[in-house]
Amino acid sequence: MTKKEIVKTISEEIGLTQLKTKEIVQKTFDAIVNALVEEKRIELRNFGVFEVKKRAARKARNPRTGQRVDVPEKYVVTFKPGKEMEERVRQLEREAAEAAARARESRTQGQPSPEVGVTPPTQPSPAETFGSPQGYGTNSGGNG
Repeated sequence: MTKKEIVKTISEEIGLTQLKTKEIVQKTFDAIVNALVEEKRIELRNFGVFEVKKRAARKARNPRTGQRVDVPEKYVVTFKPGKEMEERVRQLEREAAEAAARARESRTQGQPSPEVGVTPPTQPSPAETFGSPQGYGTNSGGNG
């Protein structure tokens, strides 16, 4: 979702113009950034905590050349979601798992369950079907 989509959604919900809503949203973002710069932390109840943390200098390796590289210390912004956000995301996970279970169940309905001790038939591998009429091509046994 983009800032423009957020503005549109909020303006429709509260009945303000998109221009006025955009100004409010931008002021909110600016306030968050200013609080992080000045106080290194902002806590928004039921949403989460943004915090500026110092990442220590470290040695790394350039993956292309394998050469060791010194990475200087730097400041990074971290975010820890609040309880309400965590719970809503967990609910998404539960719904996805339930949907997957329903999909598996609907695929297996109408099919006989495999008998114990009986191995279900498998599809032949590409190597097994190479050269056969249903395979990937013809194999005359030469260096082809």
